[in-house]
Amino acid sequence: MTVRLIATDLDGTLLDGAVVDGSGTVTARTRQALDAARAAGIHTVPVTARQPIGLRPIAEQAGFTEWALCGNGAYGVHLTTGEQLFAEELPAAVQQRLAAALHTALPELRFASVQDAGERFVAQEGYAALAQYADHKRRPETMGAASLTEVLSAPSLKLVIRHPSLPIPEIYAAVQSSGVDGFAATMSGAPFVEVMAEGVSKATGLAQVCARLGVDRSEVIAFGDALNDLEMLQWAGHGVAMANALEVVKDAADEVGPANTDDGVARVIERMLGR
Repeated sequence: MTVRLIATDLDGTLLDGAVVDGSGTVTARTRQALDAARAAGIHTVPVTARQPIGLRPIAEQAGFTEWALCGNGAYGVHLTTGEQLFAEELPAAVQQRLAAALHTALPELRFASVQDAGERFVAQEGYAALAQYADHKRRPETMGAASLTEVLSAPSLKLVIRHPSLPIPEIYAAVQSSGVDGFAATMSGAPFVEVMAEGVSKATGLAQVCARLGVDRSEVIAFGDALNDLEMLQWAGHGVAMANALEVVKDAADEVGPANTDDGVARVIERMLGR
C-alpha cells in the first residue's frame, strides 16, 4: 500500500493517557513519527470531534499545519492559512423538530450549538452546570445561559445534547428513535451525543480533503477508537483501530494496533516507514 495521507482521531487515539488541562498529550515518540511521515511527503490530517479552540494546542504539539477536520467532519479548515474548505450545517428546522420530539420523554435534556466555524458556542441555560472544561475546552462559566429557542434558532455545525443523569447511549438511542430525519448522530466518548447535518461523518469530511489534495482513498491510512471514527476507518484504504477502541470499531477496521497509551499511532507509522 502506498500511503500519501495519515488521518488520525485525537482523543483516545493519537493522545496518550496523561491529562494536561483536561486533555491528553502528544508524546515525543508520536511527534517524531509524524515528523518522519511528513519528511517522507505524507500529509498528516487531524480528524476530530473537537472545535478549533480545542484542536489548536494539540496541533502545536503534533506539528499539524495543513488541513484539519473538526466537528466530526462537519467542516474543514487549513491550520496555517485559516482557509475554510467546507462547512456542513444542521438546519435550524431539523434541530427544532428533534428537540421537540425528545422533550416529552426526556425533559431534562440540555442543548448547545456550535456555530461560526466552531468559534461560537451557544449553550442552553443549565448546560454549563453539567459541563467541565475538558468537555469542550471551554470554561463552563463562559458558556452563558441562552434560552432553548435561541440555541436552536440558527444552523449548527454540531448540536450537543446531554442529560444530568442518563447514560449517553440511552440519549443516543432516544435521538435515533425520535422519528425525526435529516440529521446524523454519533458518540465520541464525550459525555454527550453529537448531532450533525444529514450524511456528515469523518469519512465525508476526509473525502473532501483528499479531493482537494488529489489523494485517493486507497492511499489513506486512518486511526480511531470511538463510534464517530467508524465510517472513516471503513472509508480509508487502511483503517487502524486502537487496542482501546470499541469492539464495533475494531470489527470495522483492517487492523487493530496498540493502545493510545502505548504510542499506538506512532508504532504503526514507524512500521509503515520501515523504521
